Amino acid sequence: MDKKTLLLVGAGYMGKEYAKVLKAQKVDFVVVGRSQESVDLFKNEVGIDAASGSVEMWLKANPVPQKSIIAVTEDQLGIVTKNLINSGCKSILVEKPGGLDTNDIKKVAKLAKRKMSNVYVGYNRRFYSSVQKAVEIIKQDGGVSSFVFDFTERSYVVETLKQSLKIKKKWFLHNSTHLIDMAFFMGGWPQKITALKTGRLKWHPDGSIFVGIGISGKKAPFSYHANWESAGRWSIEIITPKNKLIFRPLEKLQIQKYGSMAIEDVLLDDKLDTDFKPGLYKQVEAFLKNHKKLLTIEEQVKHLKTYAKINGNNK
Repeated sequence: MDKKTLLLVGAGYMGKEYAKVLKAQKVDFVVVGRSQESVDLFKNEVGIDAASGSVEMWLKANPVPQKSIIAVTEDQLGIVTKNLINSGCKSILVEKPGGLDTNDIKKVAKLAKRKMSNVYVGYNRRFYSSVQKAVEIIKQDGGVSSFVFDFTERSYVVETLKQSLKIKKKWFLHNSTHLIDMAFFMGGWPQKITALKTGRLKWHPDGSIFVGIGISGKKAPFSYHANWESAGRWSIEIITPKNKLIFRPLEKLQIQKYGSMAIEDVLLDDKLDTDFKPGLYKQVEAFLKNHKKLLTIEEQVKHLKTYAKINGNNK
């Protein structure tokens, strides 16, 4: 392997999605998957060979890659990232949230700083065509006036998933922050926030009903509500002086203009979001070229304070 070849770690669902994007972008890359079964399935679906075994073993037999993308299970994110940092890899894109829990994420950030490695956390919804279009409209309209979002999880689906209880207990951090990051990415991260949490689920004892209000660094008041014990879906509404921008579902964008009751669809150039996992093509492009819009591991550590307030207890 050439040092300039990118290393993709993970041969599961997300590994396959990243591989499809890397192939389309004509990037030279190699793949490491943990089990022979996942590697075989990967080859059958993507048409690319992959090595099986741990990253530690692979690094002993190969040159340190300049760039790596980590798409492993949530409980392995921090472990694999730290291994690559210690090996000397200087540019890493790791799937959200960057580690198993807050302590793990902080350890990754601390090690990255010490080893002078650039680590980015993959929140692909930042790169949706719907978000890109909304950012344009927000700029034209003079900024965000206020915003509201709902990160209700479908508990009836989550409780049947095969993920371990260890991962499900951190579901807010591992899944809900996808929506929350998207909302604050557009509306601004909280300057002040008042949060209330109640309820609990067997698989998520930290809470099940979340409400709160605050004001962002862009001076935009915001509110949120999520009830994991009832019906609902992810949604965001961004209000500007001229328009209400509605994300429901997040991949689509609707607009309600000031003075009108009509809600209209916004035409999107979303071919990349339909040909590949939404947002992933542009996210990989940003990682390989300019890093614009990507979240750094240092920024993620700062955001953990906001997530802890919303979730109440998110260690």
